[in-house]
Amino acid sequence: MSRVILFNKPWGVLSQFTADGPPRPDRRTLAEFIDVPGVYPAGRLDRDSEGLLVLTDDGRLQARIANPKTKTPKTYWVQVEGLPSDKALAALRDGVTLKDGPTRPAQVHRIEGEPPGLWPRTPPVRFRKSVPDCWIALTITEGRNRQVRRMTAAVGHPTLRLIRYRVGDWTIDGLDNGGWRQV
Repeated sequence: MSRVILFNKPWGVLSQFTADGPPRPDRRTLAEFIDVPGVYPAGRLDRDSEGLLVLTDDGRLQARIANPKTKTPKTYWVQVEGLPSDKALAALRDGVTLKDGPTRPAQVHRIEGEPPGLWPRTPPVRFRKSVPDCWIALTITEGRNRQVRRMTAAVGHPTLRLIRYRVGDWTIDGLDNGGWRQV
């Protein structure tokens, strides 16, 4: 029977068990949090992104989650600079053109206030009194390098904080930041 672990990855942690080069305090890895042999991340989550990382010892499941051809939906809570207009959100829904080609259409909506159960980030996101920000929920079915950040920037709203909330049917609900559970 295969093992599946859901991990709420903190900001600054690499999506791997070892860091390149000598150990450094600024190169934290999964090994600091998860001591389960034989499991590997199904996909990646950038060092400066937070949230759900699925780990498994099942190669087929790992490939299915990570492969864009399977169109596994992934939902992100995205704190963006500025207040996106309906036109900007419609552009995300239609798909935006990035340097590596057009994205698939996304599902997107504004989140009133902060997402439920949000934890403080260390270090905190920079705050500017003169520039408002807001949260959106964005669901995509592909996973290009830094895709969500590039999509929000393409519609004029750079990402300030990025949290993966859902992969397929799994979410971070009930998981403290840095916590994990086997499902």
